[in-house]
Amino acid sequence: MKQKTLLEVKDLKLSSAEKKIMNSISFSIKEGERLAIAGPSGSGKSSLIKALAGGHGAGCVNVFSENGHKPHIVTVSHQHQFKNLSNTSSFYYQQRFNSCDSDDAITVNEGLLATGAAQETVNETLDLLGIGTLQFTRLIQLSNGEHKRFQIAKAVLQKADWIFLDSPFTGLDKDARRMLNNILEKLISTGINILLVTSVTNIPQSITHVALLDNGELKEKQARADFEKSNASLLLQHKLPVMNKTHLQEMPPAYRYEDFSVAIKMVDVNVNYSNKKILENINWVVKKGECWNVSGHNGSGKSTLLSLVTGDNPQAFANDIYLFDRRKGSGETIWDIKRKIGYVSPELHHYFDAGSPCFEIVASGLFDTIGLFRQLNEKQKSLVHNWMSLMQIENFEKRMFRQLSNGEQRLVLLTRALIKNPPLLILDEPCQGLDAEVSSWFIDSINDICVSMQKTLVYVSHYEQEIPVCVTKVLKLNHGRIAA
Repeated sequence: MKQKTLLEVKDLKLSSAEKKIMNSISFSIKEGERLAIAGPSGSGKSSLIKALAGGHGAGCVNVFSENGHKPHIVTVSHQHQFKNLSNTSSFYYQQRFNSCDSDDAITVNEGLLATGAAQETVNETLDLLGIGTLQFTRLIQLSNGEHKRFQIAKAVLQKADWIFLDSPFTGLDKDARRMLNNILEKLISTGINILLVTSVTNIPQSITHVALLDNGELKEKQARADFEKSNASLLLQHKLPVMNKTHLQEMPPAYRYEDFSVAIKMVDVNVNYSNKKILENINWVVKKGECWNVSGHNGSGKSTLLSLVTGDNPQAFANDIYLFDRRKGSGETIWDIKRKIGYVSPELHHYFDAGSPCFEIVASGLFDTIGLFRQLNEKQKSLVHNWMSLMQIENFEKRMFRQLSNGEQRLVLLTRALIKNPPLLILDEPCQGLDAEVSSWFIDSINDICVSMQKTLVYVSHYEQEIPVCVTKVLKLNHGRIAA
C-alpha cells in the first residue's frame, strides 16, 4: 500500500541581502515517518524551519493533515518570546531577578489559558509535560529548559496538527532531555506530526529518518540507522586551528585589576520570590585561580546563584556575599564588580539588539552594557579587532547580529565575555548552539585561556564532555540547596 505524503517541499530557495542561505531544498515526509533535519551551527537549520512554517522563500511547500482539513502548524522556536501584562515585550535583563518588576510578566497558567483551553485541559497538559509545579510561576522566571516545555504545552493546547521544533534539546539537562524524548513520543501517539531541526548529536529517539543540512544544501534523507552509520565520523572531517597561545598571552587587559585572594564567598545565602525558596543556605568559596563547574537540573537555582555574583540580582545586598575580597555593598558599584567579570548565558543572549553589528556587540563587553552607547578610542577598537581575530570571527565584524546562526551569535557573545581579559569568567552553557566541532575548539580554547592566564572560572554545562579539563571543583545544586 502506497504511503500518503504528509509534507512535501520542492525547490525551496532562501536568500538574504548578502548571501544565499538555502539552495533548491527538496524533501518529503510520508505517513509513519518522523524526520529530523540535522546539521552543524550555521548550516541554515533555523532559517529552514522559519521558511517552512511561514512560507518564506521561493519554492513550493505543501503540508497536509491526516483528516483532510487545513493543517494547523505551531513552531516552537529556539529562543522564547512573550509579552508582559502591558502587552509589550519590553523586558530588561535584570527584571527576572527583581521580585517587584518581574510581576509584570504573566504566569504559566495565564499563558496557557490564553490559548482558549479550559482550566481542566490546561492542568492535564501541565501534568503531561511535567511542569505542574510551575503553574503559577512568572514566565520571565522560568529556566531555559522550563520555557521549552511551556512552549510545547502551548502548542498542544492550540490543537496543532504539526509542531515544528527548532533545536528542542538545546539547554536541557540530562533528565530534561530524557523527559522531552518521552513527551515527543506521547505527542506522536496522539496524532500530532513532528518536524524538527537539530544538531547531529541530539536526534530524538522517536525519529525514523534524518536528512543532513550543510551550508544551505540538503542531502537526501536516510533511514535513521543508515544515517548514523554513514555520518559517524562527520564531525571529525574538519578541524579548526588551535588558538595561538602567544597571541593569547600578549592580549592586554582592558582595565587595571587589583589583586585578590577570594573571588567569591557566600555565607548562608538565601533567595526567595513570592514565599518560594530559590536558594537556601548556600555556603561557597571560590579562590583565585580555581575552576569550578556549577551543575544541577533545570530550575535548580544556577542562574539565580550566578546573578548574585554578576550584580544583576538585588537580593545580593540582603545576603552575606564577598566578591574579590570585599563584602558586597561596602562601597563598590555594580560597574566596579562587572568590570572584573566576563559573562555569557543563554538568558543574556535574548536581550541583544539583532540589528546591531557584531563589532559593536563585542565592544559592548568593554562597558558591560547590552549594546554600545559610546565612542571607542583607538586602543579599544584594536582590542575588539584582535579578540575577534583570535576567536576566528573577524569576518563577522560588519555583519548584523541577526544575520548569524544561533551558534555564530554565541561565539560573538563569548568573545564579548573575553574582551576585557577579566580575572573572573562566568560561562553559563557557553557551548549551547555550537556544533561538536566548534564546541570542542572552544572548550580547548577556554582551557588554554584559564591555564595560561591563570583565570578564575565558573562554568555551567549539562554535558560532561563540554567541561574543560582545567575544571577540578564542582558545586551541585538540587532544588536550591547544595547537594551532598
